[in-house]
Amino acid sequence: MKLSKSIDKNYNAISSRLEIKDSFDIIAREVYIGGRKSYLFFIDGLVKDDVTERILNTIMNISKDEMNQVKSIQSFMNQYIAHIEVDKESDIEKITTSVLVGPMAIVIDGYDECMLLDVRTYPARGTEEPPNEQTLKGPRDGFVETIVMNTALIRRRIRDEKLVFEMTNIGNKTKTDLSIGYIKGCADEKVINFIKKELEEINVRGLEMGQQSLVEALTKSKWYNPFPKIKTTQRPDVAAAHINEGKIAIIVDTSPNVIILPTSIFDFMQNADDYYQPIITGNYLRFTRNFTLLMTLILTPVYLLLLEYINILPQWIRFIEPDKGFAVPIIIQFVLLEIAVDALKLASLNTPGSLGMSLSVVGALILGDFAIKTGWFVPETILYMAIVSLGSFAQSSTELGFALKICRMLLLILTGIFGVWGFIVGIVITFLLIATNRTIEGQSYLYPLYPFDRIALMRQIFRTPIRSSKK
Repeated sequence: MKLSKSIDKNYNAISSRLEIKDSFDIIAREVYIGGRKSYLFFIDGLVKDDVTERILNTIMNISKDEMNQVKSIQSFMNQYIAHIEVDKESDIEKITTSVLVGPMAIVIDGYDECMLLDVRTYPARGTEEPPNEQTLKGPRDGFVETIVMNTALIRRRIRDEKLVFEMTNIGNKTKTDLSIGYIKGCADEKVINFIKKELEEINVRGLEMGQQSLVEALTKSKWYNPFPKIKTTQRPDVAAAHINEGKIAIIVDTSPNVIILPTSIFDFMQNADDYYQPIITGNYLRFTRNFTLLMTLILTPVYLLLLEYINILPQWIRFIEPDKGFAVPIIIQFVLLEIAVDALKLASLNTPGSLGMSLSVVGALILGDFAIKTGWFVPETILYMAIVSLGSFAQSSTELGFALKICRMLLLILTGIFGVWGFIVGIVITFLLIATNRTIEGQSYLYPLYPFDRIALMRQIFRTPIRSSKK
C-alpha cells in the first residue's frame, strides 16, 4: 500500500498499523509546515530530542510561499533538511517498520512520499573487554548491543574500501536489524550469495534471543551432533582478523556476539592472545590450550579405563587406585560430578555478584569435603573432575566446550560398560561426529586437514610469523 497526497488518509493508514491510540510510546505529533498539515511519527525514547528540535525549528519556519514552490519531497529534503541521514519512502509497510526500528517519519500534506530521518538513539553500555575473551596484551574494547557501533569497531580496524556491510532485517514480528560484513574480492562470492539466499528464505517470528535464534534458523544441524557450525566472538580485533582472512561476519542488533562463518574445527583452536605474544610464546600458548582441550576430553575416561586394568599396570602407576570401601561406583561418581559442576555453574550465574565468591567456597570446600566423608565420592574423582573443569576454561567457545563435554560423558559411559572396546568406540564416534559435520555452506568441517592444504593447516596449528610483501 502506497501513500496518497491526502494527509488524513495517510495518517489513518499509518496510525492503524502503529496502534497509536493503544500504545503510549508511539507518538504522532501534528504540526504545520509551510501552512500544510503534517505529522511526525516516532517512538518516544528512541529519538534524539535535541537533534529533532533543531530540525523542527528549521522546517516549521517555512512560509506558505516557500512551501508552494517545493514540488516534491526530494526538493524539500534538498532545500530544508540539513540532517545527514534522511531518505524518502512511499510504501506504508516500510514506513511503519522504519518507525518501529527508530527513525522518525515526517508526512506532509500534498506529497505522496514521506521523509525518514535517522535521529534514533539506543540505550548502550560501554565497549568494555568481554570477560570470557580477555587477553594479556590486546585491546580492551568489545562489541555491544548496538549494530552501528559494532560495525564502526570493525571498520576502525579495516580501512579497506572493499569492506562492505549489507543491511537487512529478520523476523516477521521483531524485524531485527542484521548486517553481513565481508571484503569484496577476498570473501568467496559463492558463500556470500549462499548466505544471502538462506537469510532471505528464513521465515521466523523473531530473533528475540539474538544470534542464537538466527543460528538455529540458518544452520541445518543434526540433533545428535553437538559440534558448532559457527564461531561467535565479542572481540572486534578477532572479527576483523577473520574478515581479513576472507570470512563473513553476521552482526545482529541487540547482540554483542558477532557470528563468523564459514568455520571449521581448526578455527576454534586459535585465540587472540596467540598473536599478541612473540612467535615462540604464541605457539606455546596454542599448544598448551589445545593439549588441555584434548585432556578435558579423555582424562576421566582414561582414568576409568586404567582402573579396570589396574592389576596389570606397572607398580609405579598404581598410586592412582583409590582406597577401598567407597559405596558409589567410579563411573557413577564421574557422571554425578559432571552434572554437579554444571549445576554449580548455573547457580553462580543466578547468584548476585557479592555472593558469588561465597558460593564457590561452599561448593569447592564444604560440599566436596562432606561428599568424601560420607562416602559418596573418593578424593581422586573430585581431583580429576576439578582438573577437567578448570581445563575447560582454556577454550573461550562455550559451544565447543559443551560439545566436548557431551562426547566426554559418552566416553565415560561406554568405557564404564564395555571397557577398552567401549573407549575405542567412543573415540571413533567422536571423530565421526567431527568428520561428518559440515560448515554452513556444506564444506568439510576438517578443512584444511581434509581436503588437505598444507600451508593453511600449518597456519592453523602453528603461530607463523607475519611477513611483509615487497612492493
